Amino acid sequence: MKKWVALWLCMLAGILSVWGQTYRVEGTVIDKVSRRPLEYVNVLVVGLAVGAPTDVEGHFVIEQVPPGIYRLQASMLGYKTVFTPEYRVNHRTPHIQIEMEEEDAQLAGVTVTATPFPRVTESPVSLRVIGMQEIEKVPGANRDISRVVQNYPGVAFSPVGYRNDLIVRGGGPSENRFYLDGVEIPNINHFSTQGASGGPVGLIDADLIRSVNFYSGAFPASKGNALSSILDFRLRDGDMEENSVKATLGASEVSLSSNGHLGDRTSYVVSVRQSYLQMLFKILGLPFLPAYTDASFKIKTRFDAHNELTLLGLGGIDRMKLNFDIDGEDSEYLLSYLPTINQETFTVGGVYRHYAGKHVQSVTLSHSYLNNRNIKYKDNDESSPDNLTLNLRSVEQETKLRMENTSSWANWKLNAGIELGFSQYTNRTYQKLFIKDPRVLEYRTAMGLWRYGLYASMDYESPDEGFTASLGVRTDGNDFNDEMKELWRQLSPRMSVSWRIADGWFLSGNMGLYYQLPAYTALGFKDTDGNYVNRDLRYISVSQESVGLAWRPGENMELTLEGFYKYYDHMPLSVNDGIPLSCKGNDYGVIGNERLVSGAEGRSYGLELMFRWLLRQKLNLSSSLTLFKSEFRKEGESAYVPSAWDNRFIWNASGTYNFLKNWSAGLRVSCIGGSPYTPYDLDKSSLVEAWDAQGKAYFDYSRYNTERLSAYARVDVRVDKVFYWKKCMFGIYLDIQNITGSKLKQQDVWMSTGVIENPSAPLSEQRYVMKSIGQESGTLLPTLGITFEY
Repeated sequence: MKKWVALWLCMLAGILSVWGQTYRVEGTVIDKVSRRPLEYVNVLVVGLAVGAPTDVEGHFVIEQVPPGIYRLQASMLGYKTVFTPEYRVNHRTPHIQIEMEEEDAQLAGVTVTATPFPRVTESPVSLRVIGMQEIEKVPGANRDISRVVQNYPGVAFSPVGYRNDLIVRGGGPSENRFYLDGVEIPNINHFSTQGASGGPVGLIDADLIRSVNFYSGAFPASKGNALSSILDFRLRDGDMEENSVKATLGASEVSLSSNGHLGDRTSYVVSVRQSYLQMLFKILGLPFLPAYTDASFKIKTRFDAHNELTLLGLGGIDRMKLNFDIDGEDSEYLLSYLPTINQETFTVGGVYRHYAGKHVQSVTLSHSYLNNRNIKYKDNDESSPDNLTLNLRSVEQETKLRMENTSSWANWKLNAGIELGFSQYTNRTYQKLFIKDPRVLEYRTAMGLWRYGLYASMDYESPDEGFTASLGVRTDGNDFNDEMKELWRQLSPRMSVSWRIADGWFLSGNMGLYYQLPAYTALGFKDTDGNYVNRDLRYISVSQESVGLAWRPGENMELTLEGFYKYYDHMPLSVNDGIPLSCKGNDYGVIGNERLVSGAEGRSYGLELMFRWLLRQKLNLSSSLTLFKSEFRKEGESAYVPSAWDNRFIWNASGTYNFLKNWSAGLRVSCIGGSPYTPYDLDKSSLVEAWDAQGKAYFDYSRYNTERLSAYARVDVRVDKVFYWKKCMFGIYLDIQNITGSKLKQQDVWMSTGVIENPSAPLSEQRYVMKSIGQESGTLLPTLGITFEY
């Protein structure tokens, strides 16, 4: 009995020690230009009344910091006050390096207040900075960045299917670009749709992400080929003091990550994840069972104070098979047309950076690879080769070189660079089609493409930061055809301004012309005679204007109102369907492999309202409302037609509250207007030859998007508990998507019964007896996650 009492007393003492556990935060502050350490800088933990000054070597040590996620603030007379990204304070708090910039001498007597809502000169509107707190704890996101950004204005979410399609300001999922510490990556999702983006789950492990810059417009000149959004990821640096290991177990995956150092100059972070998503999908009764493995790493070597090299890598292996062990008409319909998918993808790259006083040079070299294979048999019967309806083997490779220089003088900054790349696209396709009659498309492609670009931007910031302006230009070209070769045809100017019109009030605006190269699947498409049929395609262009008003009544609160207008030109238009390619891409498979012409126009415009309130270490509250229209027309026609992404309104409200003893709880309410849809062409779909070619009903594109679904709303919740000990951390969370079990009624689909109603008719006139199947989406999806860091 005494032993049990002693044991319980020891456990109680351990728990009490956790409640009072504190840690130290260490780091160094340096001058951003000269790279020398700064003495007497006051460094504070934001939200806590603790801090410390730097010593003669720029080093600071802050004691007695409770565990949690914090920012640091560094201030010193003659330098601009700095907010760092968010860091987790625990037994493995990394050594934090802070860079500070000198203030202009003319600023004497003026106080500039730092804020967690920074303004960026080149993008004073349409930019959101996402920190660790949001990535870790947004309800319903399950630490997937594609779902985290759905909290922000202009970003739609789809209640149909289990996918991560990024739909921003009425643009399609093919209009987004992604960067990882300056290295461009083709996609951030597993099982991506070739020619677009999206997939059921993210490719990047959240344990490696420090912060994300999300641009829904006002794109920097250094980042091209985007029409709707840019996600610019900043990864963590490894800890130069100690090595650590972190394990995470979720409902769909298990991951193992580590960070630390290799010698005195090199740090690393690495992650490996293995999914068992197929088990979750099987429990949910879904007809497809995806499984994936991915790995990522970052190695950074600091040769000296002025030279560093960063090596990055990200890769994934995807396998999706069909689930034949389920019954029901819904599953029968999906199984009739979904292919099996096998993909391998990776990106490796290196960034060399040289700090030469007021000038910083960088050289970036990277290579990306995608191997995509889709196979489909009629009725999923592989016993006969005659049943084969689709066999696609496609490889995309890109090698890119970018050289850049950034120079700063007082309140001016000049950035300029040059890009060169070589792309390879190979495709071997066998596909049965039915347009007006049955046909077989069979071709092979082996295409090489040289790409090149130039860019420059000049930024100005007034001494009191009350006025900023940026002027930039970019141009891109390639050797696909004569028009694309000429750089002046893709000249892409842009301009941004921001003005503090009163204390706490900012008026900002941006206008720019942006270009995007059509997908390789479109450029490399051939007809049955082996001829490239899309040789006349042009770069897609969008002119975008936005103006915003921001009110900051305090350091921790912001209210913004922003209006935007986007006009698209030279959009690739499907000759067969008569709709733009940008209206496709939210399903599995491939888009762009068809006859296209650059003959469509489009526009998207609307208003975005967002409110954010941050109570340090207590509350993170945000709410956004977007009212918009997205539509297109064939060139020369006057009537606009709603695009596939014309939901009309999006509303989100999300909040996370941190309680005592490292408990937190969050709630998110999301609502989106009904999307337009196209009725089915029952007459065409019932034809035996048509159904056998595709395995699903055909749309009546003469009535494109003439109908609309009802609005949809859902509620997500999340609860976290973290235990901090002296040498390890243990966390557990419960994330429930759609806790209300909301359902979205969709258009009924038509399905072949397999019975021919007129077997004595000629084959071209035979029809299946069809049946109607009701469709609805929306599943309650709980996720239990466990993390352990040592």
